[in-house]
Order: sequence, then C-alpha cells, then structure tokens
Amino acid sequence: MKWKLDKKDFKPFLQSLMVEYDLFAPVQLAEGVAVFKKIDRPDEVDFSSSNTQKPAKEVFFPQSETMFRYEKTGKQHQVTSTEEVERKRVILGARPCDIQAVSLIDQVFSGKEYTDVYYVNKRKVTTIIGMACDHPLSTCFCSSMKGGPFHREGSDLFLIDLGEAYLVELLTEKGKTFQKNKFLKEALAKDINSAKEVEEKATPKTDGSLPVAGIEKRLDQMLESPFWERVQEKCIGCRICTYLCPTCHCFDIVDEALTNKGQRVRNWDSCLSSLYSQETSGHNPRPTNRERTRQRIMHKFNYFPKNFDQIACVGCGRCIIYCPVNFDIRQTIKEIQNSPLQNAK
Repeated sequence: MKWKLDKKDFKPFLQSLMVEYDLFAPVQLAEGVAVFKKIDRPDEVDFSSSNTQKPAKEVFFPQSETMFRYEKTGKQHQVTSTEEVERKRVILGARPCDIQAVSLIDQVFSGKEYTDVYYVNKRKVTTIIGMACDHPLSTCFCSSMKGGPFHREGSDLFLIDLGEAYLVELLTEKGKTFQKNKFLKEALAKDINSAKEVEEKATPKTDGSLPVAGIEKRLDQMLESPFWERVQEKCIGCRICTYLCPTCHCFDIVDEALTNKGQRVRNWDSCLSSLYSQETSGHNPRPTNRERTRQRIMHKFNYFPKNFDQIACVGCGRCIIYCPVNFDIRQTIKEIQNSPLQNAK
C-alpha cells in the first residue's frame, strides 16, 4: 500500500514528528549555503535546492565532533563520553545519492573488524525519509553509479513530489511505523500513476553512460603512469571536492586542552592536504599534488571497490559544481578507461 501526504498537512506532519524525534532537514543558511540541520520549527525546512551543498552524512559523521571531555578537580579525574544519543532521529528530504552514500560509509564505520560507536549509535536511532530527485542537474551521474534519481534503497520512507501532495512509500519496518500517523492517507490510483510519470520523466536526465566497469583493474596498471602528472595539473588542492563529497570519510583527531580540562575532537580531513600523510619524522610519502590527486582517485575507484566491492562515488556532482577550476571527475573516468597502458610501469 502507498500513501499520500497533502502539502497543506506537511508542516503539521513535521510538528507531529518533532514530538518524538530530533528532525534534521535541508535548511538555507544566511550565506546561502544549504545544509542538513536539526530544526526547531517546520518552516525552517527548505527544499528549494536540488541538493544541499554539504551532504546528509554530516548527521552521522559531523564536520567537527567532540568524542569525550575530561576534567581534573584536585585528585579526581572525570571523563565524559559523548557517544550516547538521547533521542531518536529523522533525516527528512535526503536525495537518493546521499542515501546511497550513507550505505557505503556504513561499511567503514560499522564494519566487521571495526565499529565506530559515535557513528553507529546515531545510525541505529535514525529513520531516513528520502526524497525523489525529480529535477536532476546536468552534473548528476548517479545512474552510472548503480543509483538513480528515484533509487529507493537505503530509505525507510520515500517521498515523490506530485505538486499538491507527496506520494509516500513505506519501505522498511522503521518506515511502516509511520502509517499510524494521522496525516498520511491512502494513495489513490491517480496519485500512483502521477508518481510513475514523474519518475519516467526524471530518470533519463541523469548520465548513465560513464564507463566505470573494470576501472579498478585498469587502475592497478596505472600506479606510475604519466597520466597522473597530467591530470593533477588542473587541481589546486583546495580540498572542497573531498569536504563536500558524501562518501569521503577521512578525519583527524586533536586534543583541545586547558590547565585542568579539555576535550578530544575529530574533524573532517582530506587526502588532498599536504599534511594528511606527513609522518612524525617529517617524511611525506605523498609529497606533491601528483600523489595526492592519485590517492583521491585510487581510493574511490580502486581501493574501496577492492575492500567493499563498490565504487566510492554516487554521482552527486558536488565535486563538479563547486570545484573552482572545473575539474570534472567524469572526464577523468573517461580518460582512465582510454589511457594507453603501455606507458604504465
């Protein structure tokens, strides 16, 4: 069964959720940047952007996160961890590419060999309400990355904009608990047909032609290829592509201490940083932009697929839109697949 949520009931619907959940949704900041933020009022929600500049992963993996605090009082030492999550959460309006990315980094932070309690505790208590991307941008290539603008996997609920209402699909056990909400009504056949039409119009708009098959094997033969010298020339190492990427998950940990108290904080980091791989001795195995650019591409299209059998890119296009020098990852993928291997060592 599918459901319908009239837009006139949307704000009351959100208000009803906020009684039980902390609600994270797209919000436009004063400087015009859209991010996922915990909202206090339903009218803060803003769906005007096709996608937020910063990805939904930040709800689980914040840009800066205190891991624990410590304080010494006399001979007493007190350590307070921040791993516990007090309330259940809802992410509202995440696009399919961001949700697919969360599923990818799930494997990193909640894997068999290592579990990050800060990430996992947030993930366990979060319900994801995905929203179909009915107006993909020219920079979207999710269809080439086993996704699509109506890709439902990873969502607990899925919304499709019908104009005056949303079609609501309840996809998981978490999602099905929402059928008790009084603002959801049973969808009619015309609503379901309208949703199909929206999906049929939107899906062909994303680029599904990128030749990614076998790219990890090809990269195995290109580690010392002259290709990297050429492709890095355009990159200025600003790192915006990694900071806005929904699948990048590198971080640094620092202690911020005063005389008798302090805290341990982790912050997003980037493999494009000149300090990222520098060792205590001062030696840096990635001393130039060539090695760092190679690392970014190799991790997404070689190392991650080898470890998790999936490419660490979901085709959201953020790295294309916000790159100040127009470095286009799609062109790089094509060049890798067409690069002559006889020059590789």
